[in-house]
Amino acid sequence: MDHSFLSAFVLLLLVLDPFGSLPIFISVLGGVDPSRRTRVALREVAIAFAVLMVFMVAGQGFLQVMRLSERSLEVAGGVILLIIAMKMIFIGGDGLYPTDGDREPFIFPLAVPLLAGPSAMATVLLLASRQPGRLLEWVGAVSAAMAVCGVVLLMADRLRRWLGASVVSAIEKLMGLVLTAVATEMILAGLKRYFFGG
Repeated sequence: MDHSFLSAFVLLLLVLDPFGSLPIFISVLGGVDPSRRTRVALREVAIAFAVLMVFMVAGQGFLQVMRLSERSLEVAGGVILLIIAMKMIFIGGDGLYPTDGDREPFIFPLAVPLLAGPSAMATVLLLASRQPGRLLEWVGAVSAAMAVCGVVLLMADRLRRWLGASVVSAIEKLMGLVLTAVATEMILAGLKRYFFGG
């Protein structure tokens, strides 16, 4: 399953699911001093971006060390995306990850696993391993997707008030439905390459 810059950007947005994560953003940042929220949000986005870049750049080497094929990664990534998509549809963003509003978040849960979770890591690793010659495009797609996540994270309270809980929930379920189709396509593409080559 080959991607363009636009399709990779959309896929990453679906995987990162910033709108579906609004309840978690609000819950986690609720316990942070208002004067530090912007700094904390930007720091967590930067950490998540760095984690995804490491997985993207070192992806092929990681596959070789672990003796994994691109086909197995494609199927595994599709399964992970499918699980996340099902949770988005049936559980909702606030049920995906535990939160602790009593302390300032550092890496967990905003950077990892909310932004740079297993599904996002598998996605960037797969993009880089399938089409390594287009690495700069994938870096651009990750950068653009993370920028959107950063804006949503910074405006979490405001967006929640503007859109309302029902609209946020509807957007999340719609993104979950689209992600289900993407995950299924990834699984089928991996199985096709395993059984028929190519």
